[in-house]
Parts: sequence; C-alpha cells; structure tokens
Amino acid sequence: MTGLWILLSVTLLIIIAGLFEGVLHRRNLKRIPIRVHVNGTRGKSSVTRLIASGLRQGGIRTCAKTTGTLARMIFPDGSEYPVFRPSGPNVIEQVRIVNTAVANDAQAMVVECMALLPFLQWFCESRLVRATHGVVTNARADHLDIMGPTEVNVARALAGMVPYRAKLYTCEKRHLSIFADAAKDRHSELITVTDEDVAGVTDEEMAGFSYVEHPENVALALRVCADLGVDRQTALQGMWNAHPDPGVMTTHRVEFFGRQIIFVNGFAANDPESTQRVWNIALERFPNVDKRIAIFNCRLDRPDRSQQLGRACVAWMPADRYILVGSGTYAFARAASKKGLDMRKVVFAEDKRASDIFETVVGLAGKTTMAMGMGNIGGVGLDVVQYFHNRSVLEETS
Repeated sequence: MTGLWILLSVTLLIIIAGLFEGVLHRRNLKRIPIRVHVNGTRGKSSVTRLIASGLRQGGIRTCAKTTGTLARMIFPDGSEYPVFRPSGPNVIEQVRIVNTAVANDAQAMVVECMALLPFLQWFCESRLVRATHGVVTNARADHLDIMGPTEVNVARALAGMVPYRAKLYTCEKRHLSIFADAAKDRHSELITVTDEDVAGVTDEEMAGFSYVEHPENVALALRVCADLGVDRQTALQGMWNAHPDPGVMTTHRVEFFGRQIIFVNGFAANDPESTQRVWNIALERFPNVDKRIAIFNCRLDRPDRSQQLGRACVAWMPADRYILVGSGTYAFARAASKKGLDMRKVVFAEDKRASDIFETVVGLAGKTTMAMGMGNIGGVGLDVVQYFHNRSVLEETS
C-alpha cells in the first residue's frame, strides 16, 4: 500500500504542476496582445519573417520564431539566435518562446507552426499560441505520410490550427472552402488574399528584396501588417531590411578552371508544385547556359516526397543530368524511371559529402552550367549550399 500511495502522490503532484504551468502559460499569452500563428505547406518561414519585420518597422515591439531550415528566435532589435533543442524538436518548445517574448516586453509575437500531425496542429493553436491572427500560406501535397494521403487531407490538417474568435488570412484558393468552414465553426473572420492583391505587389516593390521572394508571401504579409496598423511603405521598408531565412532561393557563381558553375539553392522548395516553380525561375534566369543539372537531395525517412518529385520531374523542362544525393535515392529513381526518365542521365551520389557532390557537378559541367539543388535542405543539402557559397566569386540573392 505504501508503494501505491507514493505512486498516487507523485501522479497528483505531476497533475498539479501541469495545471499550474498551464495557468502560467495562459497568463503569459495575455501579456502579448498580438499573437500571429503562421502555417501552410510552403513559405511559412518567409511569411513569419516578413510579418515580424513589417511590424517592427511600424514601431510594434515584436518577437518571432521560425522553424524552417534552421529554427531561429528573432528579437525586437532584429537580432536572432538558434533555438536550443537538447532533445530535438518538440511543440512544447513554444512555451519557452512565449516566455522569452514576455521577458522581452513584446507587444507582438509571430510564430511559425511546427506541428505536422493533425492533432498537434490543433494542440499548438488551442493550447500553446491562441492566436489573435492566424495565417495559412497554402496547402500543397507534402508530408502525405503524416497529413495525407491526398492534398485535401493536408488542407484539413492545416485547418486544425484555425484560431478561435480571431482572424484567419490565407492565399489558398483550391481548398479555400475547407478553411472557410473551419473559420465559421470557430467564429473567426476569414480574410483571403486574392490574385488581384498579389498582382498589386509591383516589380519595383519586389526589387527591394536582396533575395528571391514570392509576391504571394509579400501580399499576405502586407495584409496582416495593414490590419495591425502598419502602412504599406513602412512595412515594405522593414521587409526589405530584414534577414532572409537560410533556406531562401539564392545563387552562387563558381569559377573553376575556365568554367562557370551557377549553383541555385532551391532546396527549401520540396513539394512538386513549388519545386517546379523554382526550377522554372532558374531556367528563365539563366537561359544561355550550356548544361542544366538538377540535384535532388533525398531522405530515407521521406520516401513519399522522393517518389512525388521523381514522378513529377519527368514532366518538367528537362535537365541534362540528374544527380541524386542524400539517402533513399532508389525511391526517387524508381518513380522517375516508371514515368519515363532516361536513367542514363541519372548519377547516384548517395551518402556522398558536399565536397564529393561538388566534384560530381564539376565532372558533368560544361563551359557554363546551372546546377540547382532541390528536395530537402536538411542533411547534406545545407552543406552543399555552404560549399558553393564558400567558393563563389560572386553571390547573387536577387
């Protein structure tokens, strides 16, 4: 009986401690009057940074947290530091983010949703963030093993983070009805950013960015900033001055014994639709190169993504060669082969280091070559970007 009483006592203490922590967390949330929760398949990190920088420029003391390529905590002065994760990513870390924002007297907090599991999407919003303004960038066919099996299921999973009695902003069109139903159910106002809003972001405004940004992201962030009292020009000035996410699309030129290699970092785009888009952007930007090389970084724990990209890439504007790096490259190759990709164009560089991948590109290069990395920024992807960056004679971010 003594052992049972000890067990019951410990259990009761844990429950009381959890309840106390929950009360303290809700109290901290109320101390931050503006809470923006950003979700979606693509562009979450960029939109988080854009909104936060626009609000800062407008005089609103703002903290932000991204979960993208590298998790970052961004402070009111614009400085940023890595998020310490002693046990790996966990949604409960959002409690620490809120505590940090409160400690920095934040008037606004902009956080990227880090959940994938449908239940955790709801939990992050209803228990950890309780947003005053929710944002969904888009709903695409990605992480189908967790949120799928279809794009519709992905949209429904993302709708789990629609806030209660708040505002929801989105650029999504194909599955807008799903978010409209969720907003109605939670008594929230749905605000859509239309094609006209996106077209209203001018070339001159986009030219102010020192990296490749997407008009949809800018239009979405501008709408949120406007509703929070920051005028367009002020918000844009803040966005132009802000640090981009490490995963944004950048280019690096390498001169190598009379040959020029232009490496395009497109690793952050990893669903087929977004990846095709950045591939087309790269082809349009560098139309006169002799060789075009597509580098796909695969992950053994993401076979569905590899298969999706393998099937899809066959219908894109073709590359001269395809280099498969990372792990689990067979899933990509098998899917691409079934769709008719000429396997003589494929080079397997599985489990190779960035230096070896660089040498592989050099061996396939012509006098002028455009090589683009796609699929996953994690693992060797970021190493490859850094390797080309360190050897570039001229880095372009626009």
